[in-house]
Amino acid sequence: MLDVKKVTKIFNPRTVNEKIAIYNITFKLQKGDFVTLIGGNGSGKSTLLNCIAGVYPVNAGSVIIDGMDITNLAEYKRSVVLGRVFQDPIMGTAANMGIEENLALALRRGQRRGLSWGISNKERELYKEQLRILSLGLENRLGTKVGLLSGGQRQALTLLMATLKKPKLLLLDEHTAALDPKTAQNVLRLSDKIIKENNLTTLMVTHNMRDAIKYGNRLLMMHEGQIILDIQDDEKRKLTVEDLLIRFGDVSGEELADNEMLLS
Repeated sequence: MLDVKKVTKIFNPRTVNEKIAIYNITFKLQKGDFVTLIGGNGSGKSTLLNCIAGVYPVNAGSVIIDGMDITNLAEYKRSVVLGRVFQDPIMGTAANMGIEENLALALRRGQRRGLSWGISNKERELYKEQLRILSLGLENRLGTKVGLLSGGQRQALTLLMATLKKPKLLLLDEHTAALDPKTAQNVLRLSDKIIKENNLTTLMVTHNMRDAIKYGNRLLMMHEGQIILDIQDDEKRKLTVEDLLIRFGDVSGEELADNEMLLS
């Protein structure tokens, strides 16, 4: 479904500030895979996600989704096949527009827009039905400006918008990092529910080891721009934080010093 082949990203190439962020990365995701991607600060996980999303052009390699080579496709054109939820709840929604207007934008993603762009009663019923999944009471607040919602409500709405058209690939970019612990867990549970019910192929970047182990059927760990661990299925279900730390040390020859990952 997702095929990343020998992808390399170099910032400021051929200058004194040259930095190889990721190098020669290759991996595949099958349809319905829910993969968590974890690593210390500077390991390359966010760069990899941004290369897949089209934020950064790659220096080498290719990105293929469902047989379509999107390596050189502009970021906005990838929105037809990609859904994305950002770390910052402010991103991904239009704050000055109502909830139903934001959902209408998501539903029309990738379509031509004419002059007759009203929201029908049938659409409103669809939005209410989808909002009930969130269990936040937003189905009764369709006209509320999104900027008035809490961070957790807004992130839940962004998640719904990103999955409304059942994207071929869902990218979750540390989407709970800016939330308080209780709200973060609620958004994670909701993410897991939506992903499972719709069999969405998902790549979730997280800084939290426990969440990386708890969610999904596969875990990738990055270090110095490389994928150094790929743990799947039964092996992942039996995994503990302690096991992961030991395996990281065995492969990298280092201790993981990111306190946030260790203590989360």
